[in-house]
Amino acid sequence: MSNRIHIKAFGMVAEKIGQVSMELENPGTTEALKNQLFDQFPVLKSMKFSLAVNKKMVLEDSELVSGAEVALLPPFSGG
Repeated sequence: MSNRIHIKAFGMVAEKIGQVSMELENPGTTEALKNQLFDQFPVLKSMKFSLAVNKKMVLEDSELVSGAEVALLPPFSGG
């Protein structure tokens, strides 16, 4: 069984990286994933975005399980 995760990008994030979804080898943690994305898409380093894993917002480094769905969410505007 492969240890992969699904990435979905929304809004500005999707525009900047040029795709709305991709599959990656699971790097193990959300922090490792961010670093991997920064290497692959340097434009993300200058953007603010949030991560949600399996539809739950992640505010600190968290473990990624195989098959997890990770959403890259642009900053929300409005109140």
